[in-house]
Amino acid sequence: MSTAVSRGTSPVSPARQPRLTVLSGPSGVGKSTVVAHMRKAHPEVWLSVSATTRKPRPGEQDGVQYFFVDDEEFDKLIANGELLEWAEFAGNRYGTPRRAVLDRLEAGEPVLLEIDLQGARQVRETMPDARLVFLAPPSWDELVRRLTGRGTESAEVIERRLAAAKVELAAESEFDVTLVNTSVEDVARELLALLR
Repeated sequence: MSTAVSRGTSPVSPARQPRLTVLSGPSGVGKSTVVAHMRKAHPEVWLSVSATTRKPRPGEQDGVQYFFVDDEEFDKLIANGELLEWAEFAGNRYGTPRRAVLDRLEAGEPVLLEIDLQGARQVRETMPDARLVFLAPPSWDELVRRLTGRGTESAEVIERRLAAAKVELAAESEFDVTLVNTSVEDVARELLALLR
């Protein structure tokens, strides 16, 4: 069973405009898995699609998992103020297109961002009303197992991800709510409840 820890946030009443909800946590904790599970049952939940300079992994499609752009295109997005947040991670840059998020919020739809710690901190600065949700692993050993078990990255990249994960785990107190990912189903249900 997962554990939710609230840090002084009050529930959003249905009459208010939806808040932006940011899901963050260390690499390998299962953010994408939780979001995919939730959206399979509730496709109406809108997930912002990030732009990235990373090359697509097998099976990934442009505009679905990410908008895949080159460095020059990413530089233009930054220069034109078109990103709500952006960060560099494991040698690649990731960013959230600003306009799409604002349009959905203005239309009264809840918006979910799945981003890293750097991005979550930037969103906190630019949109202080956003609810930041930290997805934590059940244990450090389990996180290491998940990261090494992917088989999609080199040992060097895994080491960088583990080093970053230690920093990310230490930032948990900066978030409004913590969900511990012991069960994808439970965490997806709790995340959906926060969005509503």
